[in-house]
Amino acid sequence: MSKKLIDLVNVTKAFGDNVVLDDLNLYIRENEFLTLLGPSGCGKTTTLRIIGGFENPDTGKVIFDGQDITKLPPNKRQLNTVFQKYALFTHMTIGENIAFGLKIKKKSRQYIEDKIKYALKLVNLEGFENRMADSLSGGQQQRIAIARAIVNEPKVLLLDEPLGALDLKLRQEMQYELIRLKNELGITFIYVTHDQEEALTMSDTIVVMNQGYIQQIGTPEDIYNEPENAFVADFIGESNIIAATMIEDKVVEILGTRFPCVDTGFGTHRPVDAVIRPEDVELVEPEQGILQGTVTHLIFKGVHYEMEVMANGFEWLVHSTKLVPVGTKVGIKVDPFNIQIMHKPESEDEEAVPIEE
Repeated sequence: MSKKLIDLVNVTKAFGDNVVLDDLNLYIRENEFLTLLGPSGCGKTTTLRIIGGFENPDTGKVIFDGQDITKLPPNKRQLNTVFQKYALFTHMTIGENIAFGLKIKKKSRQYIEDKIKYALKLVNLEGFENRMADSLSGGQQQRIAIARAIVNEPKVLLLDEPLGALDLKLRQEMQYELIRLKNELGITFIYVTHDQEEALTMSDTIVVMNQGYIQQIGTPEDIYNEPENAFVADFIGESNIIAATMIEDKVVEILGTRFPCVDTGFGTHRPVDAVIRPEDVELVEPEQGILQGTVTHLIFKGVHYEMEVMANGFEWLVHSTKLVPVGTKVGIKVDPFNIQIMHKPESEDEEAVPIEE
C-alpha cells in the first residue's frame, strides 16, 4: 500500500459564526485519486483550499510528506491547483500560458520548450503552442489549465470542480482524460465535486462530507453498496429509504411486512432505516411478491425505465430494463443482500459524528 502523503490533523475552520470544518481528520496517500464529495456548503472546497495554502485553519495541522506545512504559502508547496474557471491569460498564446510558472522558476528556454511540447501531448493538444487562449473551446481551455499545472511537476494536483462548466459529453471525455493522466503521471489527485457520478467514475477513494463532517470514506463500490448512513445513501445515487423495525437478526419489518435481510447486531424490535436501491427492487407477478402494488409513473431514461410503484402507502422508486405500463398490478421482491439496514438518527438534524479511518 502506498504511503501517506498528506495528513490533515484536527482541522477546524470557521467564517464568523459559521463552522465550516469541525475537527476534521483525513489522510491522502501517494498516487491516490481522492475525491471530496458533498453538497454546497459541506466544507469540501475549504478543505482543498487549506491543503493548497489559500486558507489557514483556525486549529489543526497540515502535514505534507512528514513536514508541517500549515503556515507555508501556496507557491512554496509541492502542489498545483486547477479551478473551475480556467484563469488562462487571454493576451498570451497557449505556449506562454503553459510556460508561465516555469519562467518564474527561471528555467532554461530549451527546458521550457520541451516541457510545453510534453504537456500538450499529454492533454492531446499537440501543435497548439501558438494559438491564443480565447480561440479555444471550454474543453480545450480546461486541458490547457491542466497542462499548465502539470509542467510544474507537482506531487499533488488539486482540482476544484474543474469540469463543472463543461457540457455532459465533454465532461465525460475529460473524466477519462483525467484518469489517464493520473495513471501516466503517477501524481496524487485531490478532486472536489458535488457530482456523484463523477466521483464514482474517477476516484480510488471518495470522502463524503456534510456540514463540516466526514460522513464516510471508502472506495466507490463501498460508498455505493455499503453506505454508512441515510445521508450517504441518499446523496450517492437514488435510494428508497424507509422507516423500518429490526425484528431480530436477519429479519426486518418494512411497511408492516417482514423481509429477510443479512444484517445483524441491531437488537430486537429497534427502529431503523432500510435502504434499497431502485435497481435492486424486482417487479414480479403480484402473487410472487412480498408486497403488492401498482405502477403509478413511468419514464424512459435511455438505459432503463424509471418507475414509481405505490405499495403499502409508500412510493417505491424502481429501475428496470423491463417496461411495466402504468396501472399494472405488480409484486415487489428484494434479495436479502440488497437491503441495507442503518441506525436511525436520534433527531432530524443529527449529523453523523466524524468517522474514524
